[in-house]
Amino acid sequence: MKLDPTDLRILHILQREGRLSNSDLAERVNLSQSACHRRVQRLETDGIISGYVALLDPRMVDRRATVYVEIKLTGQADEILDAFERAVANVPDVLECHLMAGTADYLLKLMARDTEDFARIHRKYLSRLPGVAQMQSSFALRTVCNTTALMI
Repeated sequence: MKLDPTDLRILHILQREGRLSNSDLAERVNLSQSACHRRVQRLETDGIISGYVALLDPRMVDRRATVYVEIKLTGQADEILDAFERAVANVPDVLECHLMAGTADYLLKLMARDTEDFARIHRKYLSRLPGVAQMQSSFALRTVCNTTALMI
């Protein structure tokens, strides 16, 4: 789908201010409220806007440890990859899981309360994932920048 400059302005604003009223959004992109509403609905229907969420401050909900886990599997056969992906999708603490090119097969991002909580997650879930040959965990010391907004 081709996005025109007005679509791009709408997306840019909504990525940063998702709770903005249609009235305020229309004013900021210089459209009537009805035209703005139709455009946002089209962007949603076409799947460009895939959903809306509330972003939480991890510290305020006692999730202070960001942990990245590199996982190497025992092989690359489809059944090994599929079994791992099905299992990891059911780990409640995993925020992201990426199939990688490079030294690791998968990269996971988790948020834990602290190192003891990560040890619990590791024992209860990560150590039981199928097809894992090697796992390496790294703790983020500080978040320098963090955004969910895509450059468009």
